[in-house]
Amino acid sequence: MNQRSTRSPRDQAEHLRRLHHDDAILVLVNVWDAASARVVAATPGCSAIATASAAIAATHGYEDGENIPVDLMIDCLRRVCQAVELPVTADLERGYTDVGATTSAALNAGAVGINLEDDLCATETMEERIREAVDTGRAYGIPLVVNARTDVFLRRPDAAPEQRDAEAAERGGRYLDAGADCVFVPGCTAEQHVRGLVGQFGPGRLSLLAVPGTADVSTLQQWGVARLSHGPFPHRHTLHALDAYAREHSELSPTAPRQG
Repeated sequence: MNQRSTRSPRDQAEHLRRLHHDDAILVLVNVWDAASARVVAATPGCSAIATASAAIAATHGYEDGENIPVDLMIDCLRRVCQAVELPVTADLERGYTDVGATTSAALNAGAVGINLEDDLCATETMEERIREAVDTGRAYGIPLVVNARTDVFLRRPDAAPEQRDAEAAERGGRYLDAGADCVFVPGCTAEQHVRGLVGQFGPGRLSLLAVPGTADVSTLQQWGVARLSHGPFPHRHTLHALDAYAREHSELSPTAPRQG
């Protein structure tokens, strides 16, 4: 099972960081276990692997939102990292109470990048999470890649567009100053908002979620987006496919009695 890269963790982290600044946008089809990681890693053009917290939680029977025991989540992350040779970035949600300890566990598991989300907490709280994660990576000699998520567009749907833009730009700018590499703004899809945030953050700094209404990859690349994640949707698609397969191949028919 162990497929760890011959690159050092430092080299993998630096490679992952460079992928955010390449001419080609970094597209991440998120995974939830070793099998899904191997399938995605074998896809032509795949250059990195990202986990999805919601998918990992659902796989083990938990709701998303740090309900899965952190040790179980880290064990799943370790299996993903051992299954592939590509750099892995891990969704750590809000840090599972202790950002430093969780980041340390993720690094020990083999991850070289992480997602941290603000859940619209006080900006200062998120800045501290980012600094703690970066400092933990530095203690390991690993230039940890931090994707800092803000939920402004998801959690403030009724706010005026200019207010959401301003808050996302302010939060994201402060997160970058705290040491994040890029800012993840799920729910941001319209061209004017995407271009505006790219202008605020600079090239190679904006990360988006692939949802209905999101522009195609080539267009996002032209707009200056650094990274596009698919989040929980690959896992949901897989479950829908399993449901369809199970229905198609069920041996029990509601109209035909069992023989014997």
